[in-house]
Amino acid sequence: MDLPDPQKTPRRNGASGREPIVELTGVHLHLASAGGEVNILRGLDLSVTAGETIGVVGPSGSGKSTMVMIIAGLERPTSGTVRVAGNDLARLNEDALALFRRRSVGIVFQAFHLVPTMTAVENVAVPLEFARVADAFDRAQASLETVGLGNRLAHYPAQLSGGEQQRVAIARAFATEPALLLADEPTGNLDGETGEQVIDVLFEQAERNATTLLLITHDTTIARRCSRVVHLRDGRIVDESASP
Repeated sequence: MDLPDPQKTPRRNGASGREPIVELTGVHLHLASAGGEVNILRGLDLSVTAGETIGVVGPSGSGKSTMVMIIAGLERPTSGTVRVAGNDLARLNEDALALFRRRSVGIVFQAFHLVPTMTAVENVAVPLEFARVADAFDRAQASLETVGLGNRLAHYPAQLSGGEQQRVAIARAFATEPALLLADEPTGNLDGETGEQVIDVLFEQAERNATTLLLITHDTTIARRCSRVVHLRDGRIVDESASP
């Protein structure tokens, strides 16, 4: 199995110019169920250029979250090719996939996935420590300051609002300077006003870090803030359009 080469794996999109950072070719995913085989993805073809912001929309069950899981290497497709940040994910074993995610991909989910017994700065420092970054806590503090939480470093998740918790999750995702940020319904657990604030932070951080952003959302207004909008239905991409 091939391991990602840190000299070849782009940490920021600027290093890879206009080359695609995500390439899905003929991606299918079939899962067995009590009622028979379920076709989750039915031949996805998608190319994302480094530096793009992509909004992904579609009805529930259309395969949006599954696509994100496959791009992150958290789910393997039944068939097709998945290349992300210069890596053919089919050729990577589980250890190599974990290393690939650590170096190249940040993920923000609808649920915040913060460790409740850790402070905000500790939550952000965790992936940096896994990556053996010497100044992990300094980097974590700086990342939290960029999302407006410099005064919440020592607070635990239960002491933070929902919007603040999601901003901690965003700071954590960007702290390792990923080439690609995957955001799966990041405002799903937030009220409208707080959600808008979180989306503002997400786009600000993507621009600040020159990070490619792939954003799943049910909100077409949010999707249109991206440079391109991709529509999924029944496991297929049915439309793509550049945002005005």
